[in-house]
Amino acid sequence: MTTPELTLIVAATRSMGIGFQGTMPWKGLKKEMQYFARVTTRVPTSSQTIQNAVIMGRKTWDSIPPKFRPLKNRLNIVITRSAPAHPPSSPPPADAEVRVPSVEAALRYAAEANSSSGGRVFVMGGAQIYEAALRHPSAKRVLLTSLDADFECDTVFPLDLTGDKAEGWEKKSREELQAWTGEEIEEGGQEEAGIKYEFQMWEKKY
Repeated sequence: MTTPELTLIVAATRSMGIGFQGTMPWKGLKKEMQYFARVTTRVPTSSQTIQNAVIMGRKTWDSIPPKFRPLKNRLNIVITRSAPAHPPSSPPPADAEVRVPSVEAALRYAAEANSSSGGRVFVMGGAQIYEAALRHPSAKRVLLTSLDADFECDTVFPLDLTGDKAEGWEKKSREELQAWTGEEIEEGGQEEAGIKYEFQMWEKKY
């Protein structure tokens, strides 16, 4: 069983801030949220039985309004210290999530669930989960929504992707981002609710 690639997906301010008091400090970015939903749901195949996996910490899970949990058409994997050491062997029902104790356990579960499907695996926060994922050898790329704004934040993304260079990482072209996500990406970014932002893709150098 091969370990799937890890793709981190995050929105961050000019100073890489990602959260304040357990929530996102910006409001009204509906198109950005729709982009997140499409990218994490879309599978790289025409099969209707495949689902991507989204991995998140318990605080991130709790920050999602209950009516939107679990995230539809995706395998929801929640990392929490209170999870059993051995997650269930079968996928959860459509209205439930799987709880595991670590990023490693989340990856194992995603690999088993997707072993024959080719579904993608996304990490969506919070900061400690991002940090653990970045240390993992299967971390391959970061899909960044770079906000051209600053907000009061008490949580930052553990990798500095400001500018066009980051040690050990390479910023990919808009065409490469479009090819991987299946999205039409506006050149030069876009603006919503008075906030300019740009979709980016970074990949680890090997």
